[in-house]
Amino acid sequence: MNSLKQHKKGEKESCFSAFDNFYNTNQHRKSLNSLLLSKMKTSNIKYVASIDQGTSSSRFMIFDSAGHIVTSHQLQHTQHYPAPGMVEHDPEEIWEAVKESIRVCMSRGNIKLNDISGIGITNQRETTVVWNKHTGKPYHRAIVWNDARTQDICDKLNSENHGKVAHLFTAKTGLPIATYFSGTKLVYLLENVAGLRDAALAGDAIFGTIDTWLLWKLTGGALHCTDVTNASRTLMMDIKEMQWDDKLLDILSIPRIMLPQIRSSSEIYGVVAAGGVLGGISEISGVPISGILGDQQAALFGQMCLSPGEIKVTYGTGAFLMMNTGTGAAAAISSQSGLLTTVAYQLGPKAPVHYALEGAVAYCGSVVQWLKDNLQLIENAKETEVLARSVPDSGDICLVPAFSGLFAPYWRSEARGVITGLTAFHRRAHIVRAALEAAALQVEDILKAMSADTNDLLLFDRHHLKVDGGMTKNEFLMQLQADVSDTRVMRSIVTEATALGAAFAAGLASGFFKNIEELKNIYKLDQTWAPAMDGQIRTRLLRNWKKAVARSVNWVECADGKGVAASYNDALIEQLLQVKTPNVVVHDTVPVPQSASPSVAYWTGVWHASAALLAISATISVAFTFSKTWFKRNST
Repeated sequence: MNSLKQHKKGEKESCFSAFDNFYNTNQHRKSLNSLLLSKMKTSNIKYVASIDQGTSSSRFMIFDSAGHIVTSHQLQHTQHYPAPGMVEHDPEEIWEAVKESIRVCMSRGNIKLNDISGIGITNQRETTVVWNKHTGKPYHRAIVWNDARTQDICDKLNSENHGKVAHLFTAKTGLPIATYFSGTKLVYLLENVAGLRDAALAGDAIFGTIDTWLLWKLTGGALHCTDVTNASRTLMMDIKEMQWDDKLLDILSIPRIMLPQIRSSSEIYGVVAAGGVLGGISEISGVPISGILGDQQAALFGQMCLSPGEIKVTYGTGAFLMMNTGTGAAAAISSQSGLLTTVAYQLGPKAPVHYALEGAVAYCGSVVQWLKDNLQLIENAKETEVLARSVPDSGDICLVPAFSGLFAPYWRSEARGVITGLTAFHRRAHIVRAALEAAALQVEDILKAMSADTNDLLLFDRHHLKVDGGMTKNEFLMQLQADVSDTRVMRSIVTEATALGAAFAAGLASGFFKNIEELKNIYKLDQTWAPAMDGQIRTRLLRNWKKAVARSVNWVECADGKGVAASYNDALIEQLLQVKTPNVVVHDTVPVPQSASPSVAYWTGVWHASAALLAISATISVAFTFSKTWFKRNST
C-alpha cells in the first residue's frame, strides 16, 4: 500500500509515454480534427468501418452512408478452459484475427485508405488484459468476462465491514461486487502472476479491457485509453464523476498508474500506425480511430434506443438487455431489482453522459451450442427451429441453463443448470424447445425487473422491444419472445447492431454522418412479431419457469459442507425422507434461507419430481437415442 501511495503523485498524468501524452493534449485533438475535416473536403470518402471483437470471434465490417454492409470478414479465436469455471483468451491471437479480418476486407472489397472516414471499436467488455508497455507482450492470457475464478475475492469484499464495502462499490459504480467485472479479475492477476505487482508499480505493466488493448495495438503503442462505457464495467470508475475512484482502488490495492485514460465514446483518439513491433496495420495506416463502445452499449446505440425507456435485447452467447434511462445524475437509477446501473454512451468529450439499466443472461445462444456439442441432440443451430415447431409445446418441462450460476435478476452464483418435469413421454424436440423457451423466459425475467425499477418514473416502454444478434434469425424464438413478454418484437434490417453502433459513433466523430437525425433516418425495421399466445398458456409457462428456477439454486455447497446452501439442502433431504406416500401433506416447518422459502407446493413438487426422475433413470438415455433416430428417419 505504501508503494501504491508513492505513485499517486502522477495520477493525473496519462502515465505512459511522452508520445501518449502528446496524443492526449487538446492541441493535438484539434490538429487531428482539422486534418480530418480537410480530408473530408478534398476526397470522396465512401465508408465508415468498425472492429467488432466478441467473446467467440473478431470481425471487421465496412458500412456505406446508408448503413448497408459493404463487406465483412470474421475469424474465430480459441476458448481456453484451464479449470472448471475458468475461461481465457489469448490477446495476441485476438489481435492477429483483427489484423487478418481487416486485410481480407480491404482486399476483397477493393477498399482504399482514403475511402474510410474512421474506425469504431466495439468489444466484449469486462474481459481483462495486462501487458508490458515496452514489449507489448501480455503477462497472462486474458481473463474473460464469464470467468468465475474470482469468487473468493468477491466473497471477501462483500463480507467486509458488514457489507458496507459492497454498498460503497454499488453506490459509486452501479455494480455489485461480482466475478463478472474487471476489477476483481485484475486483483487476481496482481496477486497470482509472479512479479506483476512490481511491474505495475514501476509503470511497466498496464491494464485494459479489449478495446484498450486493440487501440494500443492499432496505434503502435501510442495510446492507452478506454471509453466511458468500458470503464463503467470495471468496478473502478465513479459513474457520476467519470473518473477512476481512488477509494475503490485503495480497497482493491490496484495501482492507478496502470489504468488507461478515460475518454468519451465518440471522438478522434488517434490514427492507425503503419506497423512495427508494438502494432499497427499498413493497410489502414493513417485512418482515424474515432469511436469506442462496449458491445452492449454499441447495440443500444445501433438500435437507435436514444430516448429514456427504449430497450434493446442482443441475443448472442448470452442475452443482454439494456434500457436507456436518460441523462443527468437522476438517470443513473439505482436498481432494487437485481439490475446493473451503467453508462450507455457519451457522444463527445463535452457531450452529456447517457445512462442505462442492464440485465445480463450468461447462457443464451451458447445453450444451442451445448445442445449440439455436448448432448449431440442437433447438428446445427437451424435445426432448433424445425424441432421446436414439431411439437405443440415443451410438455411442461423447463431447462434452466444456470451452468455457471444465475445472472440478473437473481445473482445466485451457487445455482446450477436443471431440466425439470421430465417423464418418459418427452423426446429431444421437447428439450430443444425448452432451451429456446429458456432464452425468452430469461429475457422476460429481466423485463419485469426493469419495469419494477422504472415504473414509478414512467420510463418503461413495454409496447415494443428492439432485438439484434445471431439468434434473431430464429423466427420461432422471436415469436416466442413476443408471446412470453406480451410485447411487439422488432428486428432491424442490420441484425449486427453492435458493429453498426460502433460505426455510427465513429462516423459522427469523423464527420461522415452529420448528426443523430441522419442516423435515425438510416435505421430501418426488417420484421415485427406481435404477441399471439393465450393468456392462460402464458401464465402456466411463466409459473413452470419460476418453479424450475427455484429448484436450481443452492446446488453448490461450501467445501466443508457448511453454509446457507448446505443448510438448505440438509433441510430438503430431511423433509424428503419424511415423505412416505404421495398423499402426505408436507407443512412448511423446515427453516430455509429467506432468499428461497419453499411453500407446501414446493415440497410436494420436489417429491413428485424425485419420483419421476427415479422412475425414468434407467430408460432416459434409451429414450433420447430412440427419439433422435426416429426424427432423422422421418425427416428424410
